[in-house]
Amino acid sequence: MRFSTCNVRGLYRSGSLTTTSRELGRYKLDLVGVQEVSWDKGGMVGMGDFNFFYGKGNKTHQLRTGFFVHHGIVSAVKRVC
Repeated sequence: MRFSTCNVRGLYRSGSLTTTSRELGRYKLDLVGVQEVSWDKGGMVGMGDFNFFYGKGNKTHQLRTGFFVHHGIVSAVKRVC
């Protein structure tokens, strides 16, 4: 398994999630922690070979984090609500 972290500085721009997912696939990564997501609420989005899990931050769109998890290991992720 290959792990990494990434500071994306906001996935709110159009096409950013697709571009990031494609780059992670090029590096053959399985699990990537992401800082500065800047999305509201929290949830999960499927994108390419990955599922992107993200959490909510504060009211000023700061402190938001997420994880890209490759489809091959996504069954090992436990969702806690």
